[in-house]
Order: sequence, then C-alpha cells, then structure tokens
Amino acid sequence: MPHAQPSVLLVASGDSRLSANQTCWPAQQELEQKLAAAVEKLGRRIERAHPVSADGHGFIDSQKQGMEIFRSLDPDAPLIVAEAVWQYSHHVLAGLISHRGPILTVANWSGQWPGLVGMLNLNGSLTKAGVNYSTLWSVDFTDDYFTSRLKTWLETGKCDHPLDHVAPLDPSWIPEKEETLGKKLAHQLIREKAIMGVFDEGCMGMFNAIIPDHLLHPVGVFKERLSQSALVAEMEEVTDIEANEVFAWYEDNGMRFHFGPDEAQDLTELQVMQQCRMYIAAVRMADHFGCETIGIQYQQGLKDMTPASDLVEGTLNSTARPPVYDRRGQRELFFKRSIPHFNEVDECAGLDAILIQRLHRELGEPVETTLHDLRWGCPDESGTTDQYVWVFEISGSAPAEHLGGWSQCHGYRQPPMYFPKGGSTLAGVSRPGEIVWSRIYVADNALHIDLGRGEAITLPEAETQRRLDSTTPVWPIMHGVTYGVSRDQMMAKHKANHIQVAYASDAASADRAMWARAAMAAALGMQVNLCGTNKEGVRWNGAK
Repeated sequence: MPHAQPSVLLVASGDSRLSANQTCWPAQQELEQKLAAAVEKLGRRIERAHPVSADGHGFIDSQKQGMEIFRSLDPDAPLIVAEAVWQYSHHVLAGLISHRGPILTVANWSGQWPGLVGMLNLNGSLTKAGVNYSTLWSVDFTDDYFTSRLKTWLETGKCDHPLDHVAPLDPSWIPEKEETLGKKLAHQLIREKAIMGVFDEGCMGMFNAIIPDHLLHPVGVFKERLSQSALVAEMEEVTDIEANEVFAWYEDNGMRFHFGPDEAQDLTELQVMQQCRMYIAAVRMADHFGCETIGIQYQQGLKDMTPASDLVEGTLNSTARPPVYDRRGQRELFFKRSIPHFNEVDECAGLDAILIQRLHRELGEPVETTLHDLRWGCPDESGTTDQYVWVFEISGSAPAEHLGGWSQCHGYRQPPMYFPKGGSTLAGVSRPGEIVWSRIYVADNALHIDLGRGEAITLPEAETQRRLDSTTPVWPIMHGVTYGVSRDQMMAKHKANHIQVAYASDAASADRAMWARAAMAAALGMQVNLCGTNKEGVRWNGAK
C-alpha cells in the first residue's frame, strides 16, 4: 500500500487579551473550516495542534503556552499558522525558529479583525529571524491564486509570488540634486546623531519592530530606553489647570468628542483629561531626554492603568498641537514642531520618521507621518475609481494634518475589548493627496527599506462608511492607492504589519521626496527597494 501523506499541522497565534480572543474566535473558526476544506480537496488533511481552551477560544495566547505546544510537535511536519486576528508573534516565534518542516502563514482576506495585519507582523518577524516560510491569503480559499500555490506548497514545501514590481535601487537612477541632498542629510545624521525614546520595548509581540542596537547605531540613532511607569509618574505631576488647557485647545480648534455616560462603554471627559495629562507628560519627557522621536507601548500594563495613548500619539504627530511648557511655565517645548510618535513602539517606523522629518523639512514638504496598519483592501463599490483601494487604518495615532485639520477630527471611545479604560481615538478620513509610502525592516542582519508612491483618494461618504463598518469604525482611515503595486504584490513583499505614509504637495514633489529618501537611506547603508511606478505608470528604472 502507498505510504500515507503526513497530516498538516495547524497552529493559531492569538492576542494576549482574553476579551479579544473570545470575541474574534468565531472568525478564526470560519477560516480554519474553509482552509481545511481546501487542503482536503487537494488530498491532504489538517490536524489542529492544540485544542480549544476552557476560556472558549483556540488561540495560543502566551509565549509559555506556545513553547509547551511546540515541544510535542513533530519538528519535521508541514505546519500552517492560520490567522484571522491580530496576534502576538512571540507566542509562536520560539517554536517556528526551531521548526525544520515547511512553514506556511495564512490569513483570511477580511477587514473584520486584523488577521492580515497579524500575519504580516508574523511574516516580518520570521524574516528578521531568518526563518524560511511561505505565505498565502484568500477571501474564501477557493480562488485559483490561492489553491494553485497551496498545492505547490503541499507538494514541495514552498510557494512563491511574482515580485517584478520591486527594483533594487541602482544609484545611477537618482537625480543629481536629490542624491546630493540625501547624502548630505545622511552624513549629518551620522555626525550629529539622534535619540529615539522607547517606552518599554517589544510591544504586542512585534519582534519585527525591534531594531538591534548594532544595526541602529551606525546610522546615527541611539535608543533612550524609558519606562512607562515613569510616564505614569510624570502624568501625576501635571496640574489640573494644564490638563484643562489642553482639553480646551482641542475643542477651540474644532475637534468633536463623542461623550457618553458609561465609563465601561462610552468615552467620557475624565478619560480625555487623563489623555491630556499623558500628552503633556510625554512631551516633557521627550524634551528632558532629548528625544527626536518617541514610542509609547501602551497595551499590556499601561492599558490597566490609564486610558489609551492614541489621542496622545496623534497629537504628538501633529505640527499644530496644544502648546506644552516646562514645569516652570517658561519655555514652550518643541515650538512649532511635531514630535514623531511611532505607534506600538515600532522602531522601524520611528527611524523612518526621523528620515522623513529631516528630509521633508529641507524640501519644504509636509513633515507629518502616519504609520497605518495595512489593514485590508477591496475594489471601490461607488464607481469613483477602478483602481484597487487599500484600507490603511490605525488605532488613532494619525496627525490632524493628515485628516484635514482639527475641525475634521473626531474622538470616539476605543473598543472595550482592546482598551478597558477607554480613551479617545483621533479619528477621521485622510485628506486627498500624493503620498510616499515606505517600510524599514530587518532582514539578513541588515536594514532594508521599501519605498513606493501612491495617492490618498476621496470616496463618497457611503463607501467610506462601508469600509469603516468592515473594519474598526472608530479609527482613522486612509483610502490608499499604491501606484504599480497590486494587492497580491504588496502582500507578497511587505515585511510588516505597518506601512508609513507621508504627504507631498504634488506628484513631482512626491517623486523628489522619494528619490531623496532613497539616497539618504542608501548613504546610511540600507538596502533600498523601489516598488511599483510613478503616477504615470513609469517604473523607477525608466521602463514602462
């Protein structure tokens, strides 16, 4: 008799928060059922490597549990990591690093929960760790793009995707003026150096978001490792008068807070007042330690002590923001400057923000940045455009300038399953305009950056609401178009859950900003990849 093919093992990494795992479990079950059917249709069988817990979900929810599960698995068996939710990569990273069999990461193409975001985070973490893996995604797990590659992976242990939209930078392509500027700013950063304030490194299992010191120091950036307990202590030093002044500034500048009576479910003034204290405390700490950029971890620990940091983060990222003075009230801190905040302590985005700020200031272009989740995407159903439109969406850390100004900003309560003490988002719809998108990441023990061009577009209110309702409606959203980069090309190449966006005044200015950042990054020793095309559809090497 022919030897039976071994079962394909399946694991599911989840959140560390029980409420999130319980709420999202039905979506994970649906994914696993459809994936199992697809595998069975190809003559193989999936074996779930860990049971549903007494808590009512089947996610691995801690590093400890992940290590225990992987100890009992055949290290040579084919293994699928299936994700319909946000997941903490360190729950499974230890097991995947030592797994010898073929690994496939899979996500459902849905905006309901951040499954695509979780998978991209895991992919970036595996890339940084030097682990070989393949990756796939699908709406219903029956399309040919998915099933043909799943068949290849089952037969060979790997599957690939076309990456012809990516061009490693040839320095000869860079226009002379932008090359000169980029090199000048790179040498200036190495000479003058910058401090990155990191509040409790390693947020949310994002191994891919930590830049090792030995890679960061050569580009002139050094970490100031800060404790979030110190942030809470600094909040207690903020006076009621100071916090009230920040709150009044928001309202005077047109931000609309949507308050309710129930602390557990609604946004309240008390929550926002605590966020005002956190904002002042963060600015003062950034000044005290000389930080050019800071990242607050929030999540575990801080979430049980204060409202969410997202309103604070978006305010820090805004050039127009409430003034903050030193404790003596004598000196305004970071006068007429934004203080780039890298959401979820994503140090790769923090480094990128330093480059963007310094470069765009020289160019006279907008300096504000948003690091969005690459949340989801779908065709436009309003008939406005036939281009593929991404949902770039983050939990509230977008600057007001990206949302059309403070009068276009809304404050809603953060979802209770993630944020038990609430707090306001900084919500809105990103204004139309030309953008440069980017991602710095670690691969092969080196810094890499992917750069591309695109556009934030305007869609009708009903289409915008459809997209918000398909994701997290209280978070800020960008309708993003990536020139010359399709859905599947982006997913195949992107090595992170986050994508950084910065505006420019027009298409030509955005091209110049991209070229200059490519030159700056290359002069800092990064491997630079140019993705897609310019607005006219011309590739960066000049080919159509």
